[in-house]
Amino acid sequence: MSITNRIHFRNVKGDIFGGVTAAVIALPMALTFGVASGAGASAGLWGAILVGFFAALFGGTPTLISEPTGPMTVVMTAVIASLTAANPEQGLAMAFTVVMLAGIFQIIFGFFKLGRYITLMPYTVISGFMSGIGIILIILQIAPFLGQANPQGGVIGTVQNLPQLIAGINPLETLLAAITVAILFLYPSRFKKYLPPQLLALVVGTIIAVFLFANADIRTIGEISVGLPQLQVPTFSAEQSRIILVNGLVLGMLGCIDALLTSLVADSLTRTEHDSNKELIGQGIGNLVAGLFGGIAGAGATMGTVVNIQAGGRTALSGLTRALILLVVVLGLSQYLTGIPSAVLAGIAFKVGIDIVDWGFLKRAHKISPKAAIIMYGVIALTVFVDLIVAVGVGVFVANILTIERLSNLRAEKVKAVTYDDEEITLNNEEKQLLERANGRVLLFYLSGPMIFGVAKAISREHNLMNDYQALVLDLSEVPILGVTSSLALENAIAEAIEKGRQVFIVGLQGQAEKRLRKMGVIAKIPTQNILGDRVDALRQAVNYVDAHVVDLSTDTINSNSQAIG
Repeated sequence: MSITNRIHFRNVKGDIFGGVTAAVIALPMALTFGVASGAGASAGLWGAILVGFFAALFGGTPTLISEPTGPMTVVMTAVIASLTAANPEQGLAMAFTVVMLAGIFQIIFGFFKLGRYITLMPYTVISGFMSGIGIILIILQIAPFLGQANPQGGVIGTVQNLPQLIAGINPLETLLAAITVAILFLYPSRFKKYLPPQLLALVVGTIIAVFLFANADIRTIGEISVGLPQLQVPTFSAEQSRIILVNGLVLGMLGCIDALLTSLVADSLTRTEHDSNKELIGQGIGNLVAGLFGGIAGAGATMGTVVNIQAGGRTALSGLTRALILLVVVLGLSQYLTGIPSAVLAGIAFKVGIDIVDWGFLKRAHKISPKAAIIMYGVIALTVFVDLIVAVGVGVFVANILTIERLSNLRAEKVKAVTYDDEEITLNNEEKQLLERANGRVLLFYLSGPMIFGVAKAISREHNLMNDYQALVLDLSEVPILGVTSSLALENAIAEAIEKGRQVFIVGLQGQAEKRLRKMGVIAKIPTQNILGDRVDALRQAVNYVDAHVVDLSTDTINSNSQAIG
């Protein structure tokens, strides 16, 4: 595996055009997310430049465009708000330390090849999580949409102060925000490939503010520092150390999910396959460097990635081009960005929040599955009003429990214990005749499919229903996987049979199931001649055994009677 991403110069024109187009979209979004996070427009721009450059250079998805995103901004907003409230002097520096830690965690995840597990979450959880983040982003734009600063307390603080926010509305700023949203909603789709609606809204809103509302009190993004950013020294506080570590882990995990989901979108558009572990390392390096130089965290951006691919981008050269164009803008043109109204950026962020909400699944989740709908709405509520990591943890736990229950019930149907012909088990004529001849003295225990831990109860139940037998035939020929809990249930059934003097025959033992039972010492308890590859042979031996046992019992009975008479 190469250290850097796949870069070649056979598609230079397409990659450069893709990079330029992605940069045009990235500029208003970087400004928007920088201001929305509380770190400032410069932090948003440097986050877009540094995360985008290093993720493109070292990542595993050639066409992925990485920059500050809505979900990452929501977490950054909460991190900055909590740390600056606790420590006004060093809070922002500690927030950038959180970004560095997020990058380090992502590098660790990639190094230990955890990429393929990151997105193994039920869609109900992902949908609820992303919709919750979209709702948070919408709520957080209410105050700047109305021309005011965000109150303390995040989402809950905004909701509680809603009457005061409405009472103190700034009509001109609200008008600018409304115009911005209207442009974004009404912009014809056929023109998007020529001019992104976000850039148009940014330009139109700024022109209106500068020329029509020149004498009005309208808040702008303010000064953007010219020149290279200052190095941020990692800053910790004993009181906030736990919060910093936890937030770093949350931000890193969210960045992994955000990036890899976008990588899947890129794969579907380019008919390629990304390297998830390498992508996590690239994302981690990007966020680590961004934190070191005062940029907010970023991840794979769906909008920028799709536009890049549609414009012709096919290698990491497009992502590098985009980052270099933004660098030129920051170093040479940043003085022209200072007059952009905050309300316009609030309108753009408001539309991003609406786009993040999974409206399609929200409308039909209850029709697909009531349980799925409950999980999704529960994750949304936890995401908005409690905590992001709690929402994901609870959602995944509940979804997995329900899935395990369904799988266990399905697999339990494949656990059958019969002493006579049973329509649910396919038996040939000889097997039917042998069971009929045994007359209930031979128990055929048939298992099929993966025996996960939820099936252990079914194994014990089926075995306990059958008590009056003399030989046990255990058919494992269709069991590819035998879980530990199910293995213990089988061990108990076999041990009980042996203790009661019954013969045990095992059929079709192979692969992982054989290794598991051998390691547990179960096979050692069974005579070698009783381990067979064919069920008919096992039934023959079992029937011969019980027939001989009946003869032995009859002989013992005759001898006992003779001795009593004598």
